[in-house]
Order: sequence, then C-alpha cells, then structure tokens
Amino acid sequence: MSDNTHMLNSRSVENIVGSLSRLGIHSSATSTSSLRTGILDPTNGDHSNKLAEDVGNLFMNDTISDVTFRVDGCLFPAHKVIMAARSDYFRAMLFGGLRESTEKEIELHDTPVDAFRLLLRYTYTGKISLAQMKESLVIEVLGLAHQYGFIDLEKVISDYLRSTVDIQNVCTILAAANLYSRSDLLSYCFDFADMRAEEVLKTDAFRRLPPDAIELLLQRDSFCAPEIKIFEAIRDWINEHGDESDTYPRIVALLRMPLIELKDLLHTIRPSKFFSADAILDAIQEQAEKNSSELVYRGFLWPNTNVATTSHAMIAEGESEAAIQEGYSHTNQQDDKMTRHVISDTDPGIVIKFNRPFILNNIRLMLFDRDQRVFCSYYVEVGMDQNHLVRVIDRTHYICRSKQNLFFTQRVVKYIRIVGTYCSNSTYFSVAHVEAQYTTEPFTVDPATTLLIPTSNVATIQNNALVVEGVSRLRNCLINGETNTYDWDNGYTCHQVGSGAIAVQLPQAYLIDSLRLLLWDCDDRYYQYYVEVSVDQKNWVRVADKTQEQCRAWQLIRFERRPVVFIRIVGTHNSANEVFHCVHFECPAQRSSPRHSTAEFKV
Repeated sequence: MSDNTHMLNSRSVENIVGSLSRLGIHSSATSTSSLRTGILDPTNGDHSNKLAEDVGNLFMNDTISDVTFRVDGCLFPAHKVIMAARSDYFRAMLFGGLRESTEKEIELHDTPVDAFRLLLRYTYTGKISLAQMKESLVIEVLGLAHQYGFIDLEKVISDYLRSTVDIQNVCTILAAANLYSRSDLLSYCFDFADMRAEEVLKTDAFRRLPPDAIELLLQRDSFCAPEIKIFEAIRDWINEHGDESDTYPRIVALLRMPLIELKDLLHTIRPSKFFSADAILDAIQEQAEKNSSELVYRGFLWPNTNVATTSHAMIAEGESEAAIQEGYSHTNQQDDKMTRHVISDTDPGIVIKFNRPFILNNIRLMLFDRDQRVFCSYYVEVGMDQNHLVRVIDRTHYICRSKQNLFFTQRVVKYIRIVGTYCSNSTYFSVAHVEAQYTTEPFTVDPATTLLIPTSNVATIQNNALVVEGVSRLRNCLINGETNTYDWDNGYTCHQVGSGAIAVQLPQAYLIDSLRLLLWDCDDRYYQYYVEVSVDQKNWVRVADKTQEQCRAWQLIRFERRPVVFIRIVGTHNSANEVFHCVHFECPAQRSSPRHSTAEFKV
C-alpha cells in the first residue's frame, strides 16, 4: 500500500483470469500487438499489470455487463464473474443458486451509495485512496467491506483508521471497530482512550457512542478518570439518547458509586434522580465499612513500562530515592546508592508512593548482591492508601538474593511497601533498584504461597542462579545451557564421591515440580545419586533417590510441586572412578525426550 492506496494483488488477478477465461473473454494483454509496443516483457510471460488495467477498465462499463446493482436509486453495471472472483459474498449471491443468481438487476438495501461506488471501484481496480475521503465515508466503506467479505480491504482500512485516531474521533472509530469486529483496532482505541480518559469523556463523539460500546469502555478498570466525571459524562449521554431508555440501567450500573466523595453523592448524584436513595445510602455505607483494599478502583494501565521512577513516584519511607532513580547500573552498588530501612518490627520499611493509581502485576527488585553470601527475606504490600495495604508477595520464609522478579494478580496501586525481615550480614534491608509495571508476559502464581510457577528454566546464569558447591574448570558451566561441547577435561561440574555435593542456588523461591540433569557420558560408565531441595539450606527434602539404579546420560525427575531455592545433587557411586560428574542442570525440566536415553524418577 502506498499513500493509503490498496492495490489489486496477484491472487485476485489469477482468480479473475480464470473466471474470465471460463466466460471466453480474453485480455488484450495477450495480443502480439501489445508485445510489439514494448509495453510487455516477452521473455517471462507476466502480463498481470496489463490484465489488471484491462479489468479496471470494465468498472461502470455496461458493454458486456451481465448484472446491475440498484443502490438508493442509482444503477451500477457489473460483471458477475468479477464480483464472484473478488468476494465470497457475491459468489454465493450470484452463483450459489439464490434468487439473485437469475436476476439482471439486484437491489442492495441499507447500502450507502457513495461507499458502494468506492467499493465497486476497488473491486475492479484494487485501488482506494483513503486519505482523500472523509472519516464517515471511510467507516461506511469499512462496513461494506465487512459485510461483503473483502478481508484485505478491511485490514487496510483498519490500519488507516488506527493511524488517524485522536481525542475527537477515538470514540467514533471505537464504535466502528466494535460493530465490525475489528479486535485489533478496538484494542488500540481502548488503549488510546485509557491514556486520556478524562478528555475523552468531554467529546461529542463519546455522547454519540452506542450502548454496547459505552459499556465496553466504562467497564474497564484501566479507563481511569474521577468517578464523578464519569457520572457527568453518563448523564450527558443519557440526555443525548432519549429514545434508548431501556439501556439506562445497564449504563448507570457501570458507575462505581463507592468511589465518589460524599459531598458529590449528596449534591450531584442525588439530584440527578438516576439512583434511588437506597443505592446512594448503600454506597455511603460501603465507603464507611470497607477499607480501600476492598473497593474496585480504576487505574492507569501502561503495559510493560516501569512506573517506579522519579517521574511518577517518590520514596515516602526509607533512606534515599536511589532505588527509583533512572539510569541504574548494577556495577554501582554503593551504600549511598541504595534505598534501605532498619530491620525491626516498628520500622515502616521502604514505601513508594505513585503520583497516580497504576494497574500493576509485576515488581522487580535488585537486592544488595556485592557479596553472593548475603541472603535476605522480605515481603511486599500494595494498596491505594498507606493504612490499608494487601500483602501480594511473601518471601519471609525463604532465602533470597540478587534479582527478584515478582508476579501477582493485577491490582490498582498507589503505594508499594517493601519490608525486609532478615539480612544475613546487616541490620539494614537494602534495595539497589526497584521496577514496577504491568507485564503482558503470561505467568502463573500460587495464591497460597505467592510463588511463581515457572514454565521456563530458571536455573540459568541470565536469571542470576549460582552453582554454590562443586568443582569445575569454568564457573557456573553447569547452568550455562551448553550440552554439546563437553569432553574428558571440560564442560562438567563434579564432586568427590563420599564428600560434598553439587549444589545450585536460585535467586528467589519458585514452585518447582521437575528437574533435568545430564550426567557425563563420554564412555559407558554409570552413576548413582540422590537429589534434595531446600528453601533455607537447613531443612532438606529428598525428591529423587537413584542410589540403587544404574544411571547414564539424561535424567528426568518429577516430584510433587514444592517451594525450591537450593538444589543439591549428591553422587554416591561412579562405576569408573570416585568422582561424580554432571554436565547440565535445569529446573523445571524443559524436555521430556532428550537426545540421550532418559531415566525418569517420580516421588
């Protein structure tokens, strides 16, 4: 497409060629006289451009027309085979055995004449110049393209309308996108309206929204404007739609009454007569009896954008705003570059206050990690006011270090409170960096433990996992993902049988139910071993016992899902020598059918 012009594609040309041939109509593009003019290339036989021109010349040409469409009193000569080649709708109408298939003149009802003329021109030429058209006409053509099954044209118009969205027309385009099932365009309009909700409410186009479209818009948590402003817009919409009183209850029900201040309930809502006295009293009672964490708020939704920055937030409690400063560098973890608080029952912790309510489901922390032996425990609370916060992350029973990627069910948030409960080398809980966002990344969290249930391997260097016990020539080679380049001297981690183990530490606790490891297998030796897991390096649970089996190559282990921070692999026997060798480790297991033989163990 160039300059908003959609061209006839080769597939459509081929369809038309076949259809014209069956009618005995031949394009001048195949004549020898055309070849002699030099217009065509005689070496490749590609005459599609000339054919497209010839087909385009048939538009509004009644010389060989075999059907006429009557639209609002206007007559449009057409050719059945071309209409059928370009549209399944017209193919069914003209060749599907319907009454219209035998008629010379067909009347199309409820069809805007100017839009149909443009659609018919597009049918013959594959061209339409959207930028030269009024918005209302573009939307009418979109409606006809949807009705008659011109899928490519629908997509082109949808993309064009998306590029023209602004405050004044977003509701008009939103209504059209909803009416014609353009989910991509509808989603874009929702996102645009969400960003500037209060301005959108004041537009004439909002007052003209059909009931189903206004319902879709106002029911969104992310359509964030003061609730009293939403009420005023609903009131204006009702005044504009006097003939649709049956829809009023559905529309006014979208108002979140408990979010409206008492003075507005009494002096603005009550005089409107849209709500009964009981409904207003119920809202007042809900305000009085429920705390803020129980109310259904609206918030700003900025997908995959960190809002925990000094542009959108401040540190309300805690030393220094370093954790939300932009331009964070992991190499600059100095004491004066950390946000911290004293670990005590009376300290309020680190509190981040946003300048507006945001919809969040993901918080990322960088804990102090200049020393890999430093461990911390903590919890995170969120809410709309500092006195009524909800705990969404609980890591008080787990050892945590370095990067923390924390997920929770989305909530509207104005405050984040991070409280350290333990640090292995300090009376302070220190955070180098904080990020908060709404992530579109899919995730699953266990509500009982608030732990992530990962689907991808979390025992990786990129995820800040560590090999904390075991001997290797290259540090962390056990979790670097390499499974093809090991040999007699390199590419494995080992420990002396009867002494020590191979151990991996994850940066945070996860709910894990499987793991996979590759035993060194450059000859036919076998190993025996067991695997234990822990969250604190004190209490261990055995999840695999292979001490009585001859194990080689890949090992797939499944067990009942449980919290895991540490994994310890203990070799008990090597048929060739006194050293236990492991090439690769991952959890959860990423494959069930590896290239080598697999031993599977379940507990």
